[in-house]
Amino acid sequence: MIAIPSVSVTYAQDGTSNGINDLGMRPMQELAYQKRGEQYLLIKSPPASGKSRALMFIALDKLTHQKLKQAIIVVPEKAIGASFHNEPLTKFGFWADWHVEPRWNLCNAPGNDGGKVEAVKTFLNSEAKVLVCTHATFRFAVDKFGVEMLDDRLIAVDEFHHVSSNPDNKLGDHICQLMTRDKTHIVAMTGSYFRGDAEAILHPEDQAKFHTVIYTYYEQLNGYQYLKQLDIGYYFYSGNYTDEIMQVLNPNEKTILHIPNVNSRESTKDKIREVEHIIEALGEWQGIEPNTGFQQVKTAEGKILKIADLVDDDPSKRDKVAAALKDPSQKNNRDYVDIIIALGMAKEGFDWIWCEHALTIGYRSSLTEIVQIIGRATRDAPGKTRARFTNLIAEPDASEMMVTEAVNDTIKAIAASLLMEQVLAPRFEFKPKRPDNQPTPGFEYGESGYDPSRCNMGVNPETGQIELEIKGLAVPKSPEASRICREDLTELVTAFVQDKPSIERGLFDEELVPEELTQLRMGKIIKEKFPNLDEGDREAVRQHAIAALNLVQQAKKTMNEGDEIATKNTALIDGVRQFALSVTDLDIDLIDRINPFGEAYAILAKSMSEERLKQVAEAIAAKRVNLSLEEARELAKRAQRFKQEKGRVPSLTAADPWEKRMAEGIAFLIRKVKEEKNG
Repeated sequence: MIAIPSVSVTYAQDGTSNGINDLGMRPMQELAYQKRGEQYLLIKSPPASGKSRALMFIALDKLTHQKLKQAIIVVPEKAIGASFHNEPLTKFGFWADWHVEPRWNLCNAPGNDGGKVEAVKTFLNSEAKVLVCTHATFRFAVDKFGVEMLDDRLIAVDEFHHVSSNPDNKLGDHICQLMTRDKTHIVAMTGSYFRGDAEAILHPEDQAKFHTVIYTYYEQLNGYQYLKQLDIGYYFYSGNYTDEIMQVLNPNEKTILHIPNVNSRESTKDKIREVEHIIEALGEWQGIEPNTGFQQVKTAEGKILKIADLVDDDPSKRDKVAAALKDPSQKNNRDYVDIIIALGMAKEGFDWIWCEHALTIGYRSSLTEIVQIIGRATRDAPGKTRARFTNLIAEPDASEMMVTEAVNDTIKAIAASLLMEQVLAPRFEFKPKRPDNQPTPGFEYGESGYDPSRCNMGVNPETGQIELEIKGLAVPKSPEASRICREDLTELVTAFVQDKPSIERGLFDEELVPEELTQLRMGKIIKEKFPNLDEGDREAVRQHAIAALNLVQQAKKTMNEGDEIATKNTALIDGVRQFALSVTDLDIDLIDRINPFGEAYAILAKSMSEERLKQVAEAIAAKRVNLSLEEARELAKRAQRFKQEKGRVPSLTAADPWEKRMAEGIAFLIRKVKEEKNG
């Protein structure tokens, strides 16, 4: 096995996220239940944190105590409907059980989504309380009968990132109509509140109506009983992936292996042969287990592996295997299956607690899909102390015509690793440094305690929150800007790391001034995402988002520089602490001057040869654009602020590259004005 350069985060493993209260609720479910009275509730919580059961508690309260008529639970695909089967909640302390009549779980009903529309109408006219259906069934029903039919009912949308504010997104349009009518309760749930296409999920004014419950990956993994380390790595291969698969596939690890989409360049275009090749590489085929349909393979060491093939096109074979994987009596049987091979299945909502390795071949177009696949490996299970996600991607090859696509995949891999570093991090609370600041109750400030004379860093050991004082930090003025700084920094970081020009320049432009990315590009993203914020609030949000991104990057760099830090259970917090304390005063200028993509380059450099990296850089340089009019205007605005602070305009001959860049922006605008005057 080869060593794969990776993002690796270690957690304290204190068992709290698996503990339950007197009503049978885990911490995330308790947090959500406390907000059960809200008309619009958004639950942002990672896979395996218990969102389905949290909804059961909330829905029962709304039906019983809030006098709503019915609850409709909407899931993206039929398989996820199984998450809402009957649950004996009273057995664990709750005051009612969860019950769905079999005829009203339309995910189990035969026929297509369009044909189930009348069943929705029948349900709405009945005395039944709970319906489960797919997003598609719900869309068809609302199209046919209108949103009025949903008055005084609860609509719960699972995997809410499928919604988009784009008018062409039907589900998003229906949610918007329901909120305009304002006679329906909505609970939205998602493990990743962002989309792979970088579209906004909700319009800012609609999102502001939601009360949000946030339970982070950090809280989830930190509170596990067994799992304490998660590794996320990228391995670049040359040639055919089937020739190198055993470099990263360990037969002794419980693995979900996603083969590439048949349209991707990694695919051999023969998915059945790919599966056969993987099985042959693992060992000698022994036949098919009659009860489950699992393939049996004997390894060189003599171990019999049980492999579930979800790629086979024969519906009778594939359905038998899929049904065997869902068998509830085998949920806690570690030896039931060893490897699952899938293409489009076993992602969102798929539950196999024993999975130790999510191995994905070929880059996925959506960062949301990456988060979902990683979530397959982050279930807590006895004896499972470490989990990993590996993405196997074809290297750029100078001899092939698809070098641009290869470069694109490489850039997306970097984006995903940067994003996951952010998603896996604890939550940051930033405060401007002021002389009258006081220590925050519940936070620990190290051995010497809180020092009013310098920028302090505090950690709340209960929640994993990190509080940092930063000199010159702008404070959000409006409630909406404060909410964004509190709840939406991850979404902004996601948009930033999905912004290809930012990644390209951050990695491969040797003349890049980091402030161009941290100020101009992030500023542009915030303006597009939150157009209603005034300029002061936009700047405050920008500073908070860049601080969060850079601190995680610098913490990881600090962890890598000191191996003794990385072995501790609280590795990431220790990394942040080391970084924060290594600078006497943490200020916004310092944070803006750090290139957030620098550490990603180091990971990439370990994974690819110098020649390949050079090739990527050349491909990007070939299509680099000069300063745009919009960028020049933004630079001029920054120059105006510079003039107010320094009492002079930026100079083209300045030693400081950022001052020089602002001056270039002004010069560009002056030249444009002259060109227009001269016709």
